[in-house]
Amino acid sequence: QQAELNKLDASRFAPFWNEIVKNLREEDYISNTELDLLLMPKNIGGLPIVQWPLFLLASKVFLAKDIAVDCNDSQDELWLRISKDEYMQYAVEECFHSIKYILSSILDKEGHLWVQRIFDGIQESISKNNIQSDIHFSKLPNVIAKLVAVAGILKETESADMKKGAVNAIQDLYEVVHHEVLFVDLSGNIDDWSQINRARAEGRLFSNLKWPNEPGLKDMIKRLHSLLTIKESAANVPKNLEASRRLQFFTNSLFMQMPLARPVSEMLSFSVFTPYYSETVLYSIAELQKKNEDGISTLFYLQKIYPDEWKNFLTRINRDENAADTELFSSANDILELRLWASYRGQTLARTVRGMMYYRKALMLQSYLERMHSEDLESAFDMAGLADTHFEYSPEARAQADLKFTYVVTCQIYGVQKGEGKPEAADIALLMQRNEALRIAYIDVVESVKNGKPSTEYYSKLVKADIHGKDKEIYSVKLPGNPKLGEGKPENQNHAVIFTRGNAVQTIDMNQDNYFEEALKMRNLLEEFSQNHGKFRPSILGVREHVFTGSVSSLASFMSNQETSFVTLGQRVLSNPLKVRMHYGHPDVFDRIFHITRGGISKASRIINISEDIFAGFNSTLRQGNITHHEYIQVGKGRDVGLNQIALFEGKVAGGNGEQVLSRDIYRLGQLFDFFRMLSFYVTTVGFYFCTMLTVLTVYIFLYGKTYLALSGVGESIQNRADIQGNKALSVALNTQFLFQIGVFTAIPMILGFILEEGVLTAFVSFITMQFQLCSVFFTFSLGTRTHYFGRTILHGGAKYRATGRGFVVRHIKFAENYRLYSRSHFVKGLEVALLLVIFLAYGFNNSGAIGYILLSISSWFMALSWLFAPYVFNPSGFEWQKVVEDFRDWTNWLFYRGGIGVKGEESWEAWWDEELAHIHTFRGRILETILSLRFFIFQYGVVYHM
Repeated sequence: QQAELNKLDASRFAPFWNEIVKNLREEDYISNTELDLLLMPKNIGGLPIVQWPLFLLASKVFLAKDIAVDCNDSQDELWLRISKDEYMQYAVEECFHSIKYILSSILDKEGHLWVQRIFDGIQESISKNNIQSDIHFSKLPNVIAKLVAVAGILKETESADMKKGAVNAIQDLYEVVHHEVLFVDLSGNIDDWSQINRARAEGRLFSNLKWPNEPGLKDMIKRLHSLLTIKESAANVPKNLEASRRLQFFTNSLFMQMPLARPVSEMLSFSVFTPYYSETVLYSIAELQKKNEDGISTLFYLQKIYPDEWKNFLTRINRDENAADTELFSSANDILELRLWASYRGQTLARTVRGMMYYRKALMLQSYLERMHSEDLESAFDMAGLADTHFEYSPEARAQADLKFTYVVTCQIYGVQKGEGKPEAADIALLMQRNEALRIAYIDVVESVKNGKPSTEYYSKLVKADIHGKDKEIYSVKLPGNPKLGEGKPENQNHAVIFTRGNAVQTIDMNQDNYFEEALKMRNLLEEFSQNHGKFRPSILGVREHVFTGSVSSLASFMSNQETSFVTLGQRVLSNPLKVRMHYGHPDVFDRIFHITRGGISKASRIINISEDIFAGFNSTLRQGNITHHEYIQVGKGRDVGLNQIALFEGKVAGGNGEQVLSRDIYRLGQLFDFFRMLSFYVTTVGFYFCTMLTVLTVYIFLYGKTYLALSGVGESIQNRADIQGNKALSVALNTQFLFQIGVFTAIPMILGFILEEGVLTAFVSFITMQFQLCSVFFTFSLGTRTHYFGRTILHGGAKYRATGRGFVVRHIKFAENYRLYSRSHFVKGLEVALLLVIFLAYGFNNSGAIGYILLSISSWFMALSWLFAPYVFNPSGFEWQKVVEDFRDWTNWLFYRGGIGVKGEESWEAWWDEELAHIHTFRGRILETILSLRFFIFQYGVVYHM
């Protein structure tokens, strides 16, 4: 009975597992061979055992054969040794039952009788504990060879030659079994054996063979052939690291604590909501083929960093992996598949849409299988065919999924793009045609003439694709005016939130991804709204993210690891026990009713709400909401991959935190929280950036203090007094050593995350590897980025959204561009620190000599050099001489180009200088900047005076 229950559970699980594996194949993460190894039989056939995926059973039969051949112990000892490996036991049992079932199915009359008597004899021998005396185990390899020959022929298409070969192979098997292997007492059932021997003597024992044409039986034969031929371990299947990571996370998450899901018909309905402006939807062939100055195209770059996925893609579209790229452009369908393949590996809207539509696919599968009553499962499969492939064509499943799930992408300027014939509009239309449940919201601007005067009207519209692929308008809501009054992204969300449906809404950015196996758990996540999470019911469900851009470059891996530590370790603790987790962006799930009745999910006031995401968390907490965090489900997320992109992003976030310091939301939360929760809230929001700024200011104060002591002579006189008086404490205080490199401290949460997720040894190896990749240089450089933009926002305000661009960084960044971006934030400050260290070296008094100076200044020198040279160290081809010459020529042209009306900062130094000083637009700001700059004059005076 327990075996029947296990088989029933396996038959329920198999459709879900197989659909997960098939999606991995469609995404080109696994090959066809790996697909066959990972697929799980449906467990609805005539075998009385649970059939597991082949990758668990691979090579187990050969290991069991070796054990049987070498074993001289009793039958019970032999079976105990085999059963120690659970999957070896499954493999042996499956081979035994499969061989019996297959031979019984294809043989008729005397042949069928022979199979029955052979297996009855083996069963009787096992029951009498005589298996080792009745079977010659040393000849087992001969039996396996004959069975491989039989299965190898039967898995092919039926033909006269194949049929004749199968009969001969079974006759060879008969000879080996009777003359070499089996010594079972055959004296019982004399009549049956006489009938079998007579048929054999007349040559008709196996002649009437029924060819296996049924799909289920054919699959069983192919599986038996694989079990008897795969000698290598399949422990490394799948080979692709991303596929392996996804399957590991999914299987581990099934053992985490999560609420039970209700049936699809009773679950909470939800929407997914994605804001889009003008980012890449699909890469065009021209973009993929365009080469940079080194002759490297984006397509070539992708082929080199994803070689196995490229090979799997070519196999999927039936192309030779050695074929030239030009052959892929021979058909329109191949061109589209190539564009999609490349786009699914970038940060594109196409990738996001594909991922989010997995929710609908998962709901369709779950709804389809729920309709099959558990005790009638087998007959339901027989009636409906293969449930895990036909569910997408079930009208009931599609209708149920559409009732529970809506996906709205709010493409703010889609109407303008369509009117101008932009390729983005055509690509969005293509996505609507390929995904029937996708809805596009946009602002339609209608120009007209009323009473002889030009009039502009604004409409918020929702469209879908009709059966002809044209846009079909669903809703059109007239707006009182231009809705874009504040920040663009939150206004884009606010105008379209009315088109979402259901009890919950998940906010997804346009550079995210989702996975089918994670979409299966969405019903469980939505049940969290009805669970007990403290005094107040949840208003936002936090979801963990996996940063999928970590493999693109070393910088991308640093960002990925840093982000992963925050969205796992960090947010877990912020949620429970600190209760100060906010909404840090996507992909959190909002209680839709709670938020649209309390001000919406986005605040859009210009400048102050530049980091609009976190204000939704502030808003929810202030209105007695409860924000939780759940780690059994994850969504993919793209991050910036180049240093300039990362710097712009961190500058935006740091400036946004500076604006938060000035906001009333922070003030109100600080007033209303209790003391301990207030401290937790401070440290995890603006306090992090404030402490980062203090860390850098501490270095400045330390160096300025040391330099003052050196230039004024006070340091030498105090040191002499301490030596005369023997005051050791004063002497130690004067020779304080700034030994630790402060930039490394920002990596500590990341290291702890490694230890928890991967173990101490792996964490240590990863940390050492990252040091060789100069991660300390990167984190120290990031320290300067955060300090500059946070401090500047505090002093002058004026934080602004910075579009970082989400492409692959496969080009060399020119020196002038790096100079424009980092001059004020890093280069000037790095040079200042270096000059302070040189002044202290020249004029300072230190009893410790060179060793003392090195210990005193090594971390400061490291910071100064990181700020000065990191943009060139991490720049592709940064030190190639020809490019250095070209960069210098470009930089001098930029320096000597005169500014003027309409000239941008990228063209002229003068225009750039005006832009750099644009934030100092008040008399107070000028006074503050002047006071801060006086430090240079003071130390110039000190150097001259000392000389």
